[in-house]
Order: sequence, then structure tokens, then C-alpha cells
Amino acid sequence: MARIKGATMTKKRRNKILGMAKGYWGAKSTHYKMANQAVMKSLTYAYVGRKQKKRDFRKLWITRISAASKINGMNYSTFMHGLKLAGIDMNRKMLSETAIHDPAAFAALAQTAKGALKA
Repeated sequence: MARIKGATMTKKRRNKILGMAKGYWGAKSTHYKMANQAVMKSLTYAYVGRKQKKRDFRKLWITRISAASKINGMNYSTFMHGLKLAGIDMNRKMLSETAIHDPAAFAALAQTAKGALKA
């Protein structure tokens, strides 16, 4: 039986890595070994970054809601608790957008939350 060498697949695999490393500085874009290390590291950073992005946006939304609720005489935790008691199920992203673009509607939400806390 004939011996099968892996030249085609090896070249394909290496070209794939070198394609991903296109635009990297110096030998990292031309030498396979260095390109492979750089690509593996960058893929790790990309994976972690996708998780951090979610974390960072949630932190931003909470900060915006907190600032808007302080303007309406409440802190963030009591505002959110009041909304929960009032049965208003709005996510933080939408609450922060409302706080920025429609302060009157946010003030109405704050009044509803205050009323639910008193009842």
C-alpha cells in the first residue's frame, strides 16, 4: 500500500493560521510558529473580551439607572426593588435608554416604584 503524506492538509492548516495572522507586525505575520502563537493568544483574548463586553455594558446600564434614580430621589437598589414590587419587568438596558432619552417616562417609573414601596 502506498504511503500517504500529509503535505496538502499541513499546508492548508498553516495557510489558515497565516491568513488569520495577516496584518500582524513583523515575523508574526509570515513565520508559521510565531503566527500560531500570536493567533492562539488573540483568540483567547477575543473569547475573554466577549464575556467582558457583557459585564461592562451591564455595569454602564446600572450606573446610568443609578444616576437617573438619584435625580428622582431614590437610590438604585430601592428603585429596582420598587419596580419589582410594582410588577414592572423591564431590563436594565431599556431602563437606561429610557433614563437617557425620556426622563419624564423614567420619572413616572420612579413614582410607580415609590408607590409600590409604600403600599
